[in-house]
Amino acid sequence: MTGREPAAEARRARFGALPQRIAFADLVEERPPADRPAAGYDPDALAVRFACLAADLGL
Repeated sequence: MTGREPAAEARRARFGALPQRIAFADLVEERPPADRPAAGYDPDALAVRFACLAADLGL
């Protein structure tokens, strides 16, 4: 492995060491759900969705 040592040293000099690993617990943020009403019946939203579906079906 004497042929690879200078290349490894050059890589380490150029790029340095790898960054430290980050724990999964530090990547995840748990929050309680937002206080909003459950998805209920909304006739306006239903009409918009149906109109798009009707247009897609050619009705």
